[in-house]
Amino acid sequence: MLKITIPGREFWDEEKEEFVNTKAVTLQLEHSLVSLSKWESKWHKPFLGKGDKTVEETVDYIRCMTLTQNVDPSVYDFVSNETIEQVSGYIDDSMTATWFSKEEKGAASQEVVTAELIYYWMIALNIPFECQKWHLNRLMTLIRVCNVKNAPPKKLSRREIAKRQAAINAARRKANKSKG
Repeated sequence: MLKITIPGREFWDEEKEEFVNTKAVTLQLEHSLVSLSKWESKWHKPFLGKGDKTVEETVDYIRCMTLTQNVDPSVYDFVSNETIEQVSGYIDDSMTATWFSKEEKGAASQEVVTAELIYYWMIALNIPFECQKWHLNRLMTLIRVCNVKNAPPKKLSRREIAKRQAAINAARRKANKSKG
């Protein structure tokens, strides 16, 4: 969870023709499948897609990430570039100690990842729905781990089998003090 503070501001309200002061507001945010789903249902495009997001789309994602209750919608009008950078850093954080070797990474998929696809993966892998509230990168890592662990063992090439057998034979010769 990320906590950000939107500082209080003083601004001119043109309709009322007076200065208005706002109080600082602290927001609790979570980059999760739930927030991703809310954003995609509004914007009708994949959040995890390759295209850049407008400032309006980015600020709206911050709104979708907000766990704090009863936030005045005008608070999001005062989100600064520094806050957007802080939130982007949080979104990009892996949130896990798990890493994948080159063999486990494989080729990058060309499949467009949407909230519904992630929900499908959760169902197919029997991942409980309470994980939809996890940091999204942590959930995606769990999905990858499940896929790696469920994959059939990799078949060895003839060369790898011969090399492995030669190593076993060498170990046996050494243990039995034999030349062949």
